[in-house]
Amino acid sequence: MLQLQMERKKVSVGKKVSDTFFVYNTFMGRALRVDVGNEIFHVINRANGRATIFQTDYDYKSFEHLLEEAKEKFSMRVLVYEIMPNHWHLLLYPKNNGDLSSFMQWLTLTHTQRWHAFHNTAGNGHLYQGRYKSFIVQKDNYFLSVARYIERNALRAGLVKNAKDWKWSSLWRRKSGTDRQKGLLSPWPVEMPHDYTEWVNKSQDEDEVKSIRESVNRGKPFGNISWVEKTINKFGLGSTLRPKGRPKKGV
Repeated sequence: MLQLQMERKKVSVGKKVSDTFFVYNTFMGRALRVDVGNEIFHVINRANGRATIFQTDYDYKSFEHLLEEAKEKFSMRVLVYEIMPNHWHLLLYPKNNGDLSSFMQWLTLTHTQRWHAFHNTAGNGHLYQGRYKSFIVQKDNYFLSVARYIERNALRAGLVKNAKDWKWSSLWRRKSGTDRQKGLLSPWPVEMPHDYTEWVNKSQDEDEVKSIRESVNRGKPFGNISWVEKTINKFGLGSTLRPKGRPKKGV
């Protein structure tokens, strides 16, 4: 059986020393995820079997209300989000070490419990396919690329003709939401381009999309080459550079 444990490491940052949290798979002996404050994380989770778990407006609204609850409960900075019929994306900016895992554990567990209670499916198995996936994002134009990738999900899937028309997203909430609804969203760490909405609606470069998806699948930091190398070394994320799966025999 695989065993998971939380281990705290001391990481030197310049002349300062900070605690960095890793979730370890002790059977494999390698770090799966880093959880540190003041870094930006793209987070994603999918429904078990890619089932449609957001079927009605009520399902979407309930998850958004949970986001609001979780934000207040854990003082989480929510920068970007998009809820799709069978998965969701978040761009989060935790303040303290360990906040990300606490936020995500509460969000997914509470959503699972409430979803099953509402749909009368308690005991019918997992709602999500597994634990959430995350990767660190550089705070510059790479952040903008990931924000754009998230907020054009519904457009890319053909659910709307204009990205801002997908109601279950930070883009819609930022453009059309009430003051209370906009309160869920925290200020960005970089300036938003004045033509950002138009930019979101333009096709995204396929190489850029491929690179973001590689980071999703591997947990690899997303940024320029030198920043990625420094981040991987700083947080011990060397395994994110290796393809997943067992090595082929004879190679």
